[in-house]
Amino acid sequence: MNRNTFKQGLRTGLLTTWKLGRIIFPITLFITMLGQTVVMDWLVRVLSPFMNLIGLSGEAAIPVVLGNMLNLYAAIGAMLTMDLTVKEVFILAVMLSFSHNLFVESAVAKQVGLKIWVVLLVRIGLALLSAWVINLVWQGGGERASFGFVPSDGTESIEGYGAIALYGMESAVIGILQLAAIVIPIMIFIQVMKDLKWLPVFSKWMTPFTRMLGIHPNTSTTLAAGLTFGLAYGAGVMIQAVKEDGVKKKDLYLVFIFLVACHAVVEDTLIFIPLGIPLWPLFLVRLVTAILLTIAVAIVWNRLDKKRNADETSTASTYSHSNN
Repeated sequence: MNRNTFKQGLRTGLLTTWKLGRIIFPITLFITMLGQTVVMDWLVRVLSPFMNLIGLSGEAAIPVVLGNMLNLYAAIGAMLTMDLTVKEVFILAVMLSFSHNLFVESAVAKQVGLKIWVVLLVRIGLALLSAWVINLVWQGGGERASFGFVPSDGTESIEGYGAIALYGMESAVIGILQLAAIVIPIMIFIQVMKDLKWLPVFSKWMTPFTRMLGIHPNTSTTLAAGLTFGLAYGAGVMIQAVKEDGVKKKDLYLVFIFLVACHAVVEDTLIFIPLGIPLWPLFLVRLVTAILLTIAVAIVWNRLDKKRNADETSTASTYSHSNN
């Protein structure tokens, strides 16, 4: 390991930040500005009638829309201003854990080669299904929620086109700086691991887990990055893994199916502390769902591959016999 290690890691980190940043910046700018217009109120009115189907009041549409269009901080800021029950708060927390920041994270996933409709189907599907199951199974939680401290990022209202544009630019720039602050050190660390020959050891440690999920060990770095830092940062690592490690399309999809259900487990779990809900159930719901969903998709995928291979073999055999 020498100076070239850090130079190469820095270069890779800057290139990855550029690839993701040019997607994240305009989307963050547009959505942040949109959130300050009447469009947000219209979306809330449209969604309100559907809230009762999953055990939520009409006003609960506000944090759902904010969380999916913006981020978890905006959603939690809105929830802290509402008179919600413990059950409603938990349902919202689980839903938003599966489905949040859809525009940015879906666009980032597309950069890796995933189809956006797959990402949206999994995330929104898990959010709605989990809310429906919790509402059906949990008969308690009718008491009013008691909130703790308020997070710094809320749902401030901005007036004036100039102020809205400035607010959007600030949010977009901060988003890119946060991205760079995490992605660049990750890429330098990964380069260090490569030069010191640690990656094969790390992959070996992760082999039992990746084997259980039905994916190859060369996805272990992406899994670790996504679980620790989030979907966008996991995508940054995956971009490099696809280029350098030859990750197959099947493994690519399976890893991101796992990560869309369970990513940034530390931040995205601890962020709900102000709501006063038990965090272990929230974490376990995400982790168990991600594991079971990924295993199920892997099993179905493998069976389809075997059937397709068998059909191709049968066709080739029939063609060979007909020629003879």
